[in-house]
Amino acid sequence: MPRPAVLFVCLGNICRSPLAEAAFRREVERRGLEVEIDSAGTGSWHVGHPPDRRAQATALRNGVDIAHYRGRQVEPEDFRRFTHVVALDRDNLADLKRIRPSDATAELLLLLDAVEGRRGKSVADPYYGEDKDFDTTWADAVAGAKGLADLIEGEG
Repeated sequence: MPRPAVLFVCLGNICRSPLAEAAFRREVERRGLEVEIDSAGTGSWHVGHPPDRRAQATALRNGVDIAHYRGRQVEPEDFRRFTHVVALDRDNLADLKRIRPSDATAELLLLLDAVEGRRGKSVADPYYGEDKDFDTTWADAVAGAKGLADLIEGEG
């Protein structure tokens, strides 16, 4: 079986997907798993930009520095490079299904599909909200990270 590789995807790659990437990095490190991890957006608006300052502050409050992360857009190769392409919401999952190449090998899923009782649910976008909304996104990202790590351990 190939080494697990997970790509987290939201719209702009500056709020939800960087937080999910950070939470998952922390979880796999805690478990001692070998997983390639990245994040991207379906849109191109924030390519090369750091995460939203509120996302950075939320991650830092939770012991993770994401200031060095940079936004990028999903590419066709991602569907072959990664074993799991994880959307943060249903709209981005639909976009990923639409742009997925015919020779894609990655499993597509929603982050919260990995959380008991949350299958099919989206992580709310905190971009137009307040700081507390980023804390809610972080909590969802942590829950999703734990569930996804369980899933990957079960596949290994």
